[in-house]
Amino acid sequence: MQFFDDASSGLPLGGKQGCRSTVLRFSQQVLVAPLIEPLSLVEAKAWLRVDTPSEDDLISALITAARLVIEAETRLLLITQSWRLTLDRWPEHRSFELPLMPCQAVLGVRTVDFGSVSNVIPTSAYALATNPQSAQLHFTDVLPVDRTVCARLEIDLQVGYGDAATSVPEPLRQAIRLLVARWFENRGDVTADTSGGHLSGPVAALIAPYRRLRV
Repeated sequence: MQFFDDASSGLPLGGKQGCRSTVLRFSQQVLVAPLIEPLSLVEAKAWLRVDTPSEDDLISALITAARLVIEAETRLLLITQSWRLTLDRWPEHRSFELPLMPCQAVLGVRTVDFGSVSNVIPTSAYALATNPQSAQLHFTDVLPVDRTVCARLEIDLQVGYGDAATSVPEPLRQAIRLLVARWFENRGDVTADTSGGHLSGPVAALIAPYRRLRV
């Protein structure tokens, strides 16, 4: 699964024109998906005023779909989950911004050389610095690996607002409620909640303060 638009997404690192590339290319994949959704089936059914189990599977699917849409639109991951960020080479600087937010923890960092041999980097060699808007990974001056033979760098991250549905900001949970209700009431109508490929109306207003600028 690709959280950003495509596999050519990159982190700008600066540098001189004519150098190899000033953009660090990366890919992402989910290692552990969320164990729960930001909105429970019980909450969704109460919002929809549905009191029979016949629609449970559909409503559950709509909740998951709504979360994925909100995550894509805000570029935020809502419930605790684990991802692997794979960089195409060693970064040119000791510090760089991580693209997945909110970032809770770095679960592991390893290099893979051109012979596909993996080398784990000890936790003493890096540190995570976070604030509400960004997360940065800082490497120490002395590293126990040879950066010149690094074919790729793999960083495992734990991201999300938290393990509980209530950890997610209420406006984002309300946006999920509205999407689920709109899709439930307008089944098969793909234009019921979008305009030009983007969310519109109350849903867009709810998530607007949480949208992150594209890298």
